Amino acid sequence: MQRLTAQLFAGLVAAVLSVLFVQCWADGGGGPPSLTERVIWAVNSGGESHVDVHGIHFKKDPLEGKLGKASDYGMRLPILRSSPEDQVLYQTERYNEDTFGYDIPIREEGDYILVMKYAEVYFAQSQQKVFDVRLNGHVVVKDLDIFDRVGHSTAHDEIVAFSIRRGKLSVQGEVSTFNGKLTVEFVKGYYDNPKVCALYVMKGTPEDVPKLQPHPGLEKHEEEEEEEEDGEGGDDGGKKKLPPDSKTRVQSGPRTPNPYAADNSSLMFPILVAFGVFIPTLFCLCRL
Repeated sequence: MQRLTAQLFAGLVAAVLSVLFVQCWADGGGGPPSLTERVIWAVNSGGESHVDVHGIHFKKDPLEGKLGKASDYGMRLPILRSSPEDQVLYQTERYNEDTFGYDIPIREEGDYILVMKYAEVYFAQSQQKVFDVRLNGHVVVKDLDIFDRVGHSTAHDEIVAFSIRRGKLSVQGEVSTFNGKLTVEFVKGYYDNPKVCALYVMKGTPEDVPKLQPHPGLEKHEEEEEEEEDGEGGDDGGKKKLPPDSKTRVQSGPRTPNPYAADNSSLMFPILVAFGVFIPTLFCLCRL
């Protein structure tokens, strides 16, 4: 009888421990961190705080009243490729007439991702706003022309992977000393002012970053470019590898037509001169 009681008690203890283990695992103790847990810093530049559809909490811009200018000009426009709930992240922005940026504290080693959100809501052609982005002095985005990348009022994310290990920052093949502070700078160029709509830093790899909604125009253009590249392969079997960043730098926005391409004023000038001479001559002949 005592042996049976001991067995029942042991079985009851095992069952309770199993339930507690399952509960702890379900609460996150045994699974990988969620997306929101991976994000260590997020800001809605030029705007108020916002929680996006993925649960990322973007704080109000800390540069408000300190550096640059905030703009909500994009609030009057719908933003393509963005969910309706998160369009505000692309409709507000901070810009400056000189280089500006944000300082982000990072205390742990590991692999990280910087995500910068953009939308061109003012200019209607390329080569109107072009600037660089630096990460602790390293140029990680060169000659960013938002309209040239995706067109007008269209969401565009720039994704930069970097790692921090043993006091060193590694990004795009370059290494520098890291002192616990990540400095993201938007560098003044020859065309207008640098800007950013929102940005965040998270632990992980580029595959962990939520993707924007499909853009039919971009996808079609990318397919056409791939077909053209395939047709130029020659002795390599008709295939040619694309450069790593070719898809992120594709021209997808409509180019502004040249207003002088169909200018016929040079042909009209001699006709107008001949007509001007003919009328007075005819008038004089009629008087004779």
